[in-house]
Amino acid sequence: MGEPETLQGEMCPFCHTPNLALREEEVEIPYFGKVFLFSMSCTNCKYHKSDVECAEQKPASRFSIDIDSEDDMKIRVVRSSEGTIRIPRIGSIEPGPAANGFISNVEGVLQRIKDQVEHVRDEEEDDAIKKKCKNMIKKLNKVMWGQEKVKLVIEDPTGNSAIISEKAVKSKL
Repeated sequence: MGEPETLQGEMCPFCHTPNLALREEEVEIPYFGKVFLFSMSCTNCKYHKSDVECAEQKPASRFSIDIDSEDDMKIRVVRSSEGTIRIPRIGSIEPGPAANGFISNVEGVLQRIKDQVEHVRDEEEDDAIKKKCKNMIKKLNKVMWGQEKVKLVIEDPTGNSAIISEKAVKSKL
């Protein structure tokens, strides 16, 4: 596609210094289409925000997939800041003002959820909750090694999220 456009020296909305870089890039994702990647990063306070938006408007969507092998870790996942990713009985990545859009793979999504669970485990005082977190981490590791099966679901009212695989089931939201 084209070279990424970057504006340097913009005013950061958080630390109010001229250290914000704005970046926009157009990317073609096979079987999904053209998307725009947007990001803002401040070198002073480390504020970061990113998002993914389709070049053409898409209908609200829901994708689900059964993750059951190590090969599934390579499946491409596109998530806009409006998308909700859920792994039933394990965790989710929710939309909201601080949410970031990203392009990753199943392994990257599982790692993000694992990082959230590890953070809860490390900050938690309650031993029962710590134990529950440790069990979730074990389960996520087994899924990443292809030893256990889970369902991954993405729902997006803007249609800017997807799981790109023949195995993925697309349905109306």
